[in-house]
This record gives sequence, structure tokens and C-alpha cells, in this order.
Amino acid sequence: MTTAPSAPSAPSAPSASSAPIARIALVGDRSPHVKSHTRIPLLLDALATRDGLVLDAYWIPTGDAEAEAGSGTLARFDAVWVLPGSPYASEAGALAAIRVAREEGIPFLGTCGGFQHALLEYARTVCGLTGAAHAENDPDATDLLIAPLACSLVGHEGLVRAEPGSLAESALGAERSMERYHCNYGPSPLHLPTLTEHGLRLSGHDEDGGARIVELPGHPFFLATLFQPELHGDGTRPHPIVRALAAAAVARAAGRPDGLTGTLAATPAAGRSAG
Repeated sequence: MTTAPSAPSAPSAPSASSAPIARIALVGDRSPHVKSHTRIPLLLDALATRDGLVLDAYWIPTGDAEAEAGSGTLARFDAVWVLPGSPYASEAGALAAIRVAREEGIPFLGTCGGFQHALLEYARTVCGLTGAAHAENDPDATDLLIAPLACSLVGHEGLVRAEPGSLAESALGAERSMERYHCNYGPSPLHLPTLTEHGLRLSGHDEDGGARIVELPGHPFFLATLFQPELHGDGTRPHPIVRALAAAAVARAAGRPDGLTGTLAATPAAGRSAG
């Protein structure tokens, strides 16, 4: 009798003196009007000073992401974070970034719109649901995987329960967590069984049983949340999931061959000398 492998633990943060600098791609259409985007410089500084996790962060607009994925640039990053801010300028770009992270084993986090598009990429690429659509991008589609929520979650806070033994639970450091949302769209339950049959795990739910966290077992770190962990607190203490992604990125960076740098054709994040 065989048993299912346990979920990978969220990597521990190394000491600042021993930790390498990890390169992270921030995929999204950067805007001063998206609060999660304005939080990024603060979070990067807090990760470095509080946790010893130094991230060299680059913004990649979704309009450029498909080309960056095709050229191999994205595969040279130590982590990919697809941020909120949908509708994206390029759905194809967001999906391409997610696919590279998933297929290349690059630590990945998708939040809000990133969560929605992670499901969309998996449905189309892995499950063969080529007609699966996002209502925000294609409101007249007949096969909506991401549909309008019955009740908007803009400005909402709610309890999320992580499945025991999941990466989500390990990253959160607790089974239950109060989280903040800013979204009008979420997964339709119609295709969720197909996604799970093909290996995706619905590892976090709200009090009504709605899917709020997904992960990919067997991947070094692949996590997506409908809520926005970047809105946690005032930004000076990064959310545990953000710390877990950073730790996974630094762990990957530690395994890079010496001298592997590559040319990263992207825009450095504000507030960082190199990212």
C-alpha cells in the first residue's frame, strides 16, 4: 500500500550573513492606484531587514511576459509572483509566466488575479479545458472557469482554513487565518473536480467552503491565494505566505551555479538598488 507524499514544508529563512540574493519576477501591470503594488518596496525592505531574505525584484508587465517566457528570461528567476491588478493588459502574458514557473519548478505565488489565472492556466494546459475562460476578460464566454462572485469581496476580511498537512498550512504556520480580499471574481465550482483530478490541490477554503488557496503537490513551491497577503497589516511585517515565497526563492538561489547571472530584461522595482 502506498501513501500520498506529504506536502513540502515552507523553507526556513537563512541568516542574513549566509543567504544569497534571490531574483524575483513581479508579473503585473504596475500602477500607483493598486495598493498591493505600492506595498512591494516596503515588503522587500521588511523581508531583508527583519528576515534576512534579500530579493532582487524586477517588474515584468504582462504585455512583455509572454516574450520573456519565450526567450527563457523568466526561467532564470528564482521566483515568480503574479500580482493583483486584473484585468491584465495581456492574459496570454500572465498565463505564460505561470506556465514557466509551474513547468520549470520555479517558486511561484499568485495572489487575487494571480490565483484566478493560475487556475485558468492549469485548466487549459494540463486539463485540456481549452475553452475555459475568465469572465473579466471574456464576459460572453460559455465556459467560465472564473466567474463573478455572488457577493463582492472588495474590502472584505474573512477566515480561511488551510487543509492539514498542506503547503498552505505550513506557509501560514496555522490552520486558520484572517485574510483580506479585494476582488469581484472567483472560481466557478463546475470545473474544480477536474482540476483536482489532474493534480491541483484545493488547500484552503473560506467558512462557506469556497476555494481560497490552491497548491501543486510535487512542485518545490507553487501556491496561489484569492486573498491578498500583501495587504496584511501595514506592510512592515510581511505576511507568512510572502515570507515563505521569499525563503523558497532564496533556497533556489543558493543552488544556482556560481556565476549564473543572465540578462534580465525587466524594470527594477522601486526602492531597490537592483530590484
